[in-house]
Amino acid sequence: MTAEAAERFRVEIGSDQAVSGLLVQPPQARAGYVFAHGAGAGMTHKSMETVATGLAERGIASLRYQFPYMEKGGKRPDPPAVAHATVRAAVAEAGRRFPSLPLIAGGRSFGGRMSSQAQAASPLPGIRGLAFLGFPLHPAGKPSNDRAKHLSDVEIPMLFLQGTRDALAELSLLEPVVKSLGLRATLHLLDGADHSFHVLKSSGRNDRAVMDEALDAFAAWVGGIVG
Repeated sequence: MTAEAAERFRVEIGSDQAVSGLLVQPPQARAGYVFAHGAGAGMTHKSMETVATGLAERGIASLRYQFPYMEKGGKRPDPPAVAHATVRAAVAEAGRRFPSLPLIAGGRSFGGRMSSQAQAASPLPGIRGLAFLGFPLHPAGKPSNDRAKHLSDVEIPMLFLQGTRDALAELSLLEPVVKSLGLRATLHLLDGADHSFHVLKSSGRNDRAVMDEALDAFAAWVGGIVG
């Protein structure tokens, strides 16, 4: 599966607004991932492409999409209400594009958090679980678990793929949060990885190995949910 295999389309958010999307659907897909980008890089970033391609190799389709601020070339993320509306529009589009597939929502960092906030406010139609690629529990250097309060209102399975060197999710705070969510939440730690899943050369591993581990864990988790 290559970047050229991705189908471009538009996601209609409202009567006067739309954003770009990218669809990757492997043969005989067993699930679809509604995949939101992080705050600093859009859906075409190399890391997003790597995840979409890797998931396709594991039988999982993906629908990537832009948030409006990124579509316009801005740097300041959209207000939550706008981001949540975008998540809902993308989920609705995924339902049309993947009518026979069970759906998972989530994404990288900011995109994952906006997806979980939207789910907590009102369940996203057809979504069977949420998968976070680096949940941003707090800003770097400002440890807190305030950003996790809404997760108690999420009643579907959640997967946290987190690096042990993630400056936006100190393990001493994240692990109790995940534990408090009970059987709904699964935490998979990527040893030595930072928030972007990068590892130091001294770790003895490379970024490719870390990403393969993360995607294998993702695929196994999806299998446990959808069979």
